[in-house]
Amino acid sequence: MRFRTATAVLAVVGAALGAPAAHAITVKAGKWDLTFNGNVNAHYIYSECEKHPSIVAGGLACVASSSSSAVSNGLLPAALTIGGSTVQSGYDIGFTFGLYPGISTNDGGSPNLQSISSIDYGHTALGTAGLDVRQAFLTVGNKSMGTIMAGRNIGLFASDAILNDMTLLGVGAGNGNYASPANTSLGSIGLGYIYTDWLSQIDYTTPTVHGANATVGIFDPLNTLGQVPANHSSPGLQAKVTYTRGPLYLSASGLYQKQRIGCSDPSLSIAACGLSQTNLQYSSAAFDIGGKYTSGPFQVMGWYYRGSGVGTTGLFVLSNDSLGHPRDSEGFIAQATYTVGKTKFGLNYGESKLDPTTLDRANGLLVEMNNKWTAGIYHHLTPLLMLVGEFSRIQSTNDAGQKNSSWNVNAGLFLSF
Repeated sequence: MRFRTATAVLAVVGAALGAPAAHAITVKAGKWDLTFNGNVNAHYIYSECEKHPSIVAGGLACVASSSSSAVSNGLLPAALTIGGSTVQSGYDIGFTFGLYPGISTNDGGSPNLQSISSIDYGHTALGTAGLDVRQAFLTVGNKSMGTIMAGRNIGLFASDAILNDMTLLGVGAGNGNYASPANTSLGSIGLGYIYTDWLSQIDYTTPTVHGANATVGIFDPLNTLGQVPANHSSPGLQAKVTYTRGPLYLSASGLYQKQRIGCSDPSLSIAACGLSQTNLQYSSAAFDIGGKYTSGPFQVMGWYYRGSGVGTTGLFVLSNDSLGHPRDSEGFIAQATYTVGKTKFGLNYGESKLDPTTLDRANGLLVEMNNKWTAGIYHHLTPLLMLVGEFSRIQSTNDAGQKNSSWNVNAGLFLSF
């Protein structure tokens, strides 16, 4: 079968990080092969936050008057993925449903976008965890024609950076005021790459020729986070090219979308739309490029991205100023790991920059850079059970050069099945 499933994603993660292998449970049901796989993970996270903070809007360093403790998921929530595959009339056909429950208490509906009230009670009795339905897609194709994927799945732009981040199986930036996003930590999101996200899309992937293939997709357009949207007349577009040769893996990806914002948005100044009061719009575009190389027990990887009107941390987060001018952004992540027996040692560093506009420089409070380094140990207690320990240091800097710093340490377990 040649279709992009959750099992394939887990296989990429395992190959990249030396994770416990994803041994899917397979059941034969008539002409269908059904698979069940996923993970359960939990970590103790202690964060020492910035107690005398500067104002850094969009900064990712933990800011609080005291330290913070949590028992929660790391960068990955728990997961249960259900897939099916069959062959009909010469076509490989498949489907995947990916269910991602967290263990942190949250009652705001969406596990990643909590409802905001004037009083934050935090974790209390009678709470429950949230369920994040990240995947629901079908695939159809064969060896000669390639594969079509339609539904909700991981994005193309910046996906390789997060899938090869060693903190994917750990915590990375634990973020103190846990949890944000509510089901997960940040890992290196916004600290070396923009979050690829899980998006509604229709993709076509070419057959692999001499180790190379390409994917191009049409995407449901995303609105700018926190702003009043206007109807989109054109879809989002993403594409990705990969090349594998022995221990070398390379990839490049990109996205393009026209962003539209209603002039009634309170975050825009009166001057943004002018006398016409028509919807404000600009073009957003970004690319990333990078790769990894493995030599025996040693592996290095790195990815770089640059964009305009894309923002930082998440897609279209802080992507424009109050006059509607798009902001440029760039960043990179670099990582080295070394394996001794059943234990992998790793160190990574990443930074994400948001270039200020003229208006931003006048205010001087918007984040200009978030950076982080993480040292981690990942030990296979059994082939499927991993013990994880990490230390991370995070720093946020605003346009005026003021900084906030925090650190967190975590220890936990990650079980794949």
